[in-house]
Amino acid sequence: MHSEIIQYDSTDSPLGPLWVAVSPRGLWALEFGVDEAAFRATLTERGTPHAERAARPAAEALRQTNEYLHGQRRQFDLKIDWGGMTDWQRQVRMAVAAIPYGQTRSYGDIAVAVCTIRAARAVGRANATNPLPLVIPCHRVIGSNGALTGYGGHGGVQTKAWLLALESTRLN
Repeated sequence: MHSEIIQYDSTDSPLGPLWVAVSPRGLWALEFGVDEAAFRATLTERGTPHAERAARPAAEALRQTNEYLHGQRRQFDLKIDWGGMTDWQRQVRMAVAAIPYGQTRSYGDIAVAVCTIRAARAVGRANATNPLPLVIPCHRVIGSNGALTGYGGHGGVQTKAWLLALESTRLN
């Protein structure tokens, strides 16, 4: 349970409404393509009892994320609140966050990176529940055969393909 007040706000983006929530320690949640009620439900599911809409605390995360979605940013410069994640999820998500812009890794590659060779499916599950898609770029994780297998963000594999195309055609 996250006892502090989480502050959140939204903006329009190429993927629909873009929502971010921040805690005093950093970015806590990010979601796109949903309405405010669905985003608040996500916050509640993550154990956030106190959430309030406030533009200023969320402004920088919204700005950087929108820059990324418009092909104007390759890296994020945001503090992340790693709370609310298990040690395993945190390890996997840190390995995913290290994948360079425009590159991909397989689920097996990430399992090896966190020293658990036969855990590709568990890596997939950690990605499917990633509370910070885009910033923790789970769209860069693909099947060992190169297939775009699953994506937990709104729009599924179609959004994953769009994000990978964005990274291959912009800022190069």
